[in-house]
Amino acid sequence: MSIVPSPIANLPWRLMMLVTAIALFGITVLYSAASGSMTPWALNQLVRFIVFAGMALVLSRIPVSLFATYAWPAYGAIVIALILVELIGGVAGGSQRWINLGFMQLQPSEFMKPVIVLAVARFYARLPVGEVRRWNAIWPALLMIGLPWALVIVQPDLGTATMIAAGGITVMFLAGLPLRLFIGAGLAVAAFIPFAFMFLLHEYQQKRVLIFLDPESDPLGAGYHISQSKIAIGSGGLFGKGFLNGTQSHLDYLPEGHTDFVFATMAEEWGLVGGALMIFAFLLLFRWGLRVSTRAKDRFSRLTAAGLTTTIFFYVAINLMMVMGLAPVVGIPLPFMSYGGSSMLTVMLCLGIIMSIAREAKSRGNRLL
Repeated sequence: MSIVPSPIANLPWRLMMLVTAIALFGITVLYSAASGSMTPWALNQLVRFIVFAGMALVLSRIPVSLFATYAWPAYGAIVIALILVELIGGVAGGSQRWINLGFMQLQPSEFMKPVIVLAVARFYARLPVGEVRRWNAIWPALLMIGLPWALVIVQPDLGTATMIAAGGITVMFLAGLPLRLFIGAGLAVAAFIPFAFMFLLHEYQQKRVLIFLDPESDPLGAGYHISQSKIAIGSGGLFGKGFLNGTQSHLDYLPEGHTDFVFATMAEEWGLVGGALMIFAFLLLFRWGLRVSTRAKDRFSRLTAAGLTTTIFFYVAINLMMVMGLAPVVGIPLPFMSYGGSSMLTVMLCLGIIMSIAREAKSRGNRLL
């Protein structure tokens, strides 16, 4: 008989060790970015990680059926909150994204990233399999995705709106909708891009796209971020300049080196080897999430686990492409590495729900880790 209580022994400790390793590496990078100081970033990041990791473990003990039951009510509540943002939300940096609750600033759009996956997964889980390829299987999901996307895009917050759309559409794809629909939609979006660029994007968003296409056109202005990011990554070489020896971040050449461009800060000091190990750790995380999906006990669980894993993947992929100049700068942070509470909260919500699905699958005899 084990002296460790069963509920504690059955927690996904190997997964938490992996996530903790990534987070501690991120805290180490933030410590270096502050020139060898735990303040103002590293200590706060450590406290947030401990709190949100505890929250994820609590979520892992909640039955999956409760997530399914409250998926649509949660979706409705967040849509109402997004409408309130437009009516009474606070404005900062030219964007209206927050509701002031007095003791904290609430950003409802962050919660919509995991909830849109739950809501769309709930819809397809309730839909008879024979109905999946009909029009009635398409328009309700598009409406569920389109409403919060539109409310977020007018804030304006292109990065978060993109994540919401990507998460919802991924679940639609995984639900088994015909591939031709996604190909047709992709072609339609491509044809719509020039119109959207001219009439829907704000001036600063248009500038981001133009700088993405030609960063050297304004190296000291709008293209400064990406130019300095490339310099930092390239100067790191194979093994990096060494811990606390980065110059781009320490001399303030690299803007946002502790948030959106934290990967460039890391790559300068830890080099290609450090970057490859970090990416490998994320790949292990994605592998775990997809294994949970394939072994889940029902359709809702499978779609939810895969959709939430893909949401985390989009965080990582978009951020890495952004800092390497392979995508426009849209303000997507790198999970567990970038300083900030909103993105860590969202990712931990995703992990907590996936762990709940994994726990129920394991209770049926499926080994996931």
